[in-house]
Amino acid sequence: MMSQASYPTVLGLLAAAQLSGCAVAAPDREVGRDFGSMESSVEATDFLGVETRLLDGDLVNFLVSAKGNGAKTNVVAYADCAAAQYALIRGFGFARHVRTNVAQEAGIWRADAVYTISPALPEGLRKLDAEVVVANCRDNGIPTV
Repeated sequence: MMSQASYPTVLGLLAAAQLSGCAVAAPDREVGRDFGSMESSVEATDFLGVETRLLDGDLVNFLVSAKGNGAKTNVVAYADCAAAQYALIRGFGFARHVRTNVAQEAGIWRADAVYTISPALPEGLRKLDAEVVVANCRDNGIPTV
């Protein structure tokens, strides 16, 4: 818990970040992917597959790869789609993004992403409602698990 003395510092940092053009998400805001502007780049992307690794209980690692003109922008969305579908397959309704590392080699973009899955809305900045994300993925031609 923060002391009252630290509130001005936190508020000052948030204000400075907003003034500098950085986007700052509110701590309890649910963040999702906007797939609406991806249609043409999805068509230019070859989705090459998903490898899923259960790390510990509710912690899951997804290794996804894609190539083509739209792969750079779509590989992270591809990981979100895989995580959301995996959560539904396991009987959970939500996933929380932990981290994603993206790299490119020989024209293939790879994302190494970790999520937690849960039956209830998790804490955190980047939460995925699995049903909504999977529906968006299908509507936009991004494969799931």
